[in-house]
Amino acid sequence: MESNVNSRIKSLVSIIVQSYKEVEETIKIDSVYQLNRSVIIEIIEKFRRLIFPGYFVKKYIIKSLIEYHTGELVEEIFFDLSKQIAVALRHRPDGINFSDNELKDFSENTVCLILETLPHIRKILATDVDANFNGDPAAYSKDEIISSYPGIYAIMVYRIAHELYKLNIPLIPRIMSEYAHSTTGIDIHPGATIGNHFFIDHGTGIVVGETTIIGNHVKMYQGVTLGGLSTSGGQTLKNVKRHPTIEDNVTIYSGASILGGNTVIGEGVVIGSNAFVTKSVPKRTRVSVRNPELQIKDRQQERTEFEQDEFWYYVI
Repeated sequence: MESNVNSRIKSLVSIIVQSYKEVEETIKIDSVYQLNRSVIIEIIEKFRRLIFPGYFVKKYIIKSLIEYHTGELVEEIFFDLSKQIAVALRHRPDGINFSDNELKDFSENTVCLILETLPHIRKILATDVDANFNGDPAAYSKDEIISSYPGIYAIMVYRIAHELYKLNIPLIPRIMSEYAHSTTGIDIHPGATIGNHFFIDHGTGIVVGETTIIGNHVKMYQGVTLGGLSTSGGQTLKNVKRHPTIEDNVTIYSGASILGGNTVIGEGVVIGSNAFVTKSVPKRTRVSVRNPELQIKDRQQERTEFEQDEFWYYVI
């Protein structure tokens, strides 16, 4: 019996390995130029500890040792991220060839540029925390928001990934944003442009496309899509503005879809739940869907009507 099992396993291995040869574009063998997703996720967490010092550590941070703590994180990010960037640059579609020394210098300089943006990222994230606290009556404190709100986590990862995206670093920004997506249910493409005081409430199911532009003091609720009208053009639509522009002080309630690169939602607009918007909306207006007719019946009356029906329906 055991020999039969071993023989079957050997046959299965042979079949699977043969499929590698037949569909080579989905394998990565004998390649030293493969990104380490686990390391990139660890880098996100180290950035979070730099941005919100004291919130995500296993031990208490003494104020007098804050420089030591910061220096340790900066050094770890510098070496880990520079190595991942060096690998990612091998995947650039423009085909730029670097010598080993040029690749090392470019990667290390890129990490320095990212780290130099951290003070700015911290300032703008502070406005996002304010917006979440002021906009959510269920929030007890800003500590609660920083420590537990998925919206703040998704926005933080986006703001880091966006800086890498602007520097034309391939793969890494998308790995970061998709990790945040899998963790929070919030899908923000690193190419989107988002202003300050950005408030995401609940967040599950939110989609923000690559060429979306979002102004300041914008509020978005769960299930909102800022997407393209059509993706049937595939790669021919690359570098084309496919997603909407949302101006300042706009509120978009749950389930709304706003689509199209030419669609501009003007300042101060309120988009109601489940609205489907494909045209521009002038500033300081309200968009809503006509409420469907609601039927409210006494439960005893409903039961009597149900029992008198010719057929009974069972819902499982």
